[in-house]
Amino acid sequence: MNRNIFIANRLREVLLNGHWIANTNYREQLSDISWQQATQQINELNTIAGLTYHINYYLRGLLTAFETGKLEISDKYSFDLPEITCKDDWDKLIQDFVKNAACFIEKIEQLDVEVFEKPFFDEKYGSYLRNIEGVIEHSYYHLGQIVLIKKLIAQ
Repeated sequence: MNRNIFIANRLREVLLNGHWIANTNYREQLSDISWQQATQQINELNTIAGLTYHINYYLRGLLTAFETGKLEISDKYSFDLPEITCKDDWDKLIQDFVKNAACFIEKIEQLDVEVFEKPFFDEKYGSYLRNIEGVIEHSYYHLGQIVLIKKLIAQ
């Protein structure tokens, strides 16, 4: 299996439809959360909506970088979630997340295998492989938080 297909499948696993590593994925976890639960603050933890926005921010930013050739996302803006005050706001965030996840996966599938060893927009960021694997690891990290926060909300 080519590296691009292998990595795209790993992304698909965590973001859209897998069960192998965490026995769940983002789309599954977000599918049964109300907007009130998504915005419910538990102690000092991030909200589920905030974590969803955070991962989506990077997906959208990387997609834009692939189109423009410029990486212009910044960690300091990655939690700047617009206020969610109703079901429509939450549904729009989930739809945007799923669309960006699917587009990002498709983009990775289409990459030439040689690209993975090349610098990721700038040599200071390391290789494409390192950064895309970082997206997978980062996504699993926050998926675990979402699962735990859902359990706390259910108590």
